[in-house]
Amino acid sequence: MRKKESNSNKERIFQFIQTNPGCYLRQIRNELDLSMGSVQYHSYQLQKGGKITSTRQGLYKLHFQSGAFQEHEKTLLQVLNQETPREIILFIVDQRYPTQTDIVRKLGISAPSINWHVRRLIDLNLIDEVREGKFKRYKLRDNSIDSRYIVELLKKHHPNLWSKWSSRLVEMFLSLSEAEENK
Repeated sequence: MRKKESNSNKERIFQFIQTNPGCYLRQIRNELDLSMGSVQYHSYQLQKGGKITSTRQGLYKLHFQSGAFQEHEKTLLQVLNQETPREIILFIVDQRYPTQTDIVRKLGISAPSINWHVRRLIDLNLIDEVREGKFKRYKLRDNSIDSRYIVELLKKHHPNLWSKWSSRLVEMFLSLSEAEENK
């Protein structure tokens, strides 16, 4: 019975990684309500068996299904898994060429914190900084990603995030159309 329960946990962890690419151990533990030791053991076994791969990003070890993603997709999914960088990327998609001040106002986070996240996104080759007089504007990196690609990744691999973001877009379009009608 213990062996069957163990395989069940291993399969649950594998399915979680498939549906949540770029997830980390604590996230798996919390969502599946398993012990950390069990999650570590089974993720190691899955990696050893070639079913998953992992990438280290700072303190986190992020997991992906083997062969399912190219490196640039893994990088983008890692960013989309983190709230602040994801919000910055989505704001850049939404606003096209925002300044740092625009991002600070929208996210309500300090300028130094936004600067740190933006530097990371630039280092990951996801966005570019464009100087315009004394202002710095940000845009998606030309050749690596575009907004449709980000939207597709969100829809496919982070449907809850996509749902929340698409609701905000609807609200934004409704408020814009109301403003147009009031003119």
